[in-house]
Amino acid sequence: MMTNAPGTPPPAQVKYCSACANMLDPRAEICPRCGVRQVTPMPSPVVGMYGPAQRSRLAAALLAIFLGSFGIHKFYLGKPGQGVLYLIFFWTVIPGIVGFIEGILYLVMSDEEFWSRYPVRR
Repeated sequence: MMTNAPGTPPPAQVKYCSACANMLDPRAEICPRCGVRQVTPMPSPVVGMYGPAQRSRLAAALLAIFLGSFGIHKFYLGKPGQGVLYLIFFWTVIPGIVGFIEGILYLVMSDEEFWSRYPVRR
């Protein structure tokens, strides 16, 4: 069992200087050793089970199967140009058939393949 020296914060509350790696109080804005202002980390994106937030393969598949005629799944996947084409030609029923097939394909492909094909752009 490790104990801390008197007057030092517990290890979970310690941060280190970005320039000289000096141990700092978590509230410190400037390193007393080197004088460098510490950068406050930006809040991280939503992190799920597989890392940073990704588009849901199941949501894309359900949108394609049930609303594929209107190209809603294309808008969800970040392909608005293709979504507009689906909207223009929805009356021909062809986008509905293609959307249904795409929905089945989304369900069959792995998460890694889906995320590599449709990455989240920030």
